[in-house]
Amino acid sequence: MIAAHFTIDQVRLRRVRVPLHEPFRISSGSVAVKESIIIELHGEGLVAYGEASPMSGSFYSNETPDSTWTALATDLIPDLLARDVPGPVGYSEVLNSYGKEPFARAGIEGAVWHFSALRMKTSIRSLFGMRSKPVRSGLAIGLYDTLTELRHAIAKYLPLGYQRLKIKIQPGWDIAPLEMVRKYYPGVPLMVDANASYALADHHEVLMALDRFDLIMIEQPLAKNAFDNMAELQRTIRTPICADESAETMEDLEEIILKQSASIINIKVQRVGGLWNARKMHDRAREAGLRLWLGTMPELGIASAQALQIASLPDFRYPTDIEASSRWFVDDIVTPLIEIDERGFIHPLNELGMGYEVDISKLERYTVETKVFEK
Repeated sequence: MIAAHFTIDQVRLRRVRVPLHEPFRISSGSVAVKESIIIELHGEGLVAYGEASPMSGSFYSNETPDSTWTALATDLIPDLLARDVPGPVGYSEVLNSYGKEPFARAGIEGAVWHFSALRMKTSIRSLFGMRSKPVRSGLAIGLYDTLTELRHAIAKYLPLGYQRLKIKIQPGWDIAPLEMVRKYYPGVPLMVDANASYALADHHEVLMALDRFDLIMIEQPLAKNAFDNMAELQRTIRTPICADESAETMEDLEEIILKQSASIINIKVQRVGGLWNARKMHDRAREAGLRLWLGTMPELGIASAQALQIASLPDFRYPTDIEASSRWFVDDIVTPLIEIDERGFIHPLNELGMGYEVDISKLERYTVETKVFEK
């Protein structure tokens, strides 16, 4: 069920900043405040939302909040207001022809999916032809200065019910953290994420040593374009290799399939340019026999809620990185807040829109810049 054509009368672009409880650190950088771009669509008496959520500082990708804002304000929003929108699937293909700025495309496409669901009085999930079911959630832990700090962080959050543990690693912070985790949590389902920080020639011995920790997977151990080296590593190590930064586009996915560079794919809606691209990559990877899971940046509640709408696609087999709102943020801009139950499940809410409502008072509170566009 896909919505028919429509037009948008007004778009409000907001830059929001929500503090984190603690800095989120990966091998390439750190952030202490979550900055997102919120796209607000007005038309037919409806208001719909999307979120473009790149990391500040360009340490995860080339896209930043500034570049995403510019792409939306200069190109995508004027184009949206000027066109007859051919439903969310058709509009996704329009966005793909733009090519650049996947985070900007994901944000405005998410708003179009939300608008389409509202005008049809249904959910985004229903537009994808999917039924509601609980979504398994996994705990992600960033880098710390000491093993004691890492242990305390795991002890604080893992007992809340999360179904697996992921820790970040980098050269020099890998074997010792894993030995500590396996000492205190010997049976926990465990994976590591290197965020492309290793080189096969320099770190082959360490990467091979990861086999002894009974890991679910090693996420993105090598550089994003190191398809050949990833394939070589996968041939020589028992632990499955997961592609994250390497799987940004359908073309990347075809390269991974051709070269057998990974056996698992982490699909992030923001990184791949939207919900429909995520669906297409899911289907292609499934056809090729790859295993899949749904990742996150992390993102605020709008992007998280919309990603949850497709998290029950049949081959998302591993727990998602989408966690409770309170895991990272001092607050969130959706109501109710995203929560997990004691067994580590996120339960989809109502069957309208994205399953959560935007808390307008909080949205206003955390907005630091606004720009309004009209026909």
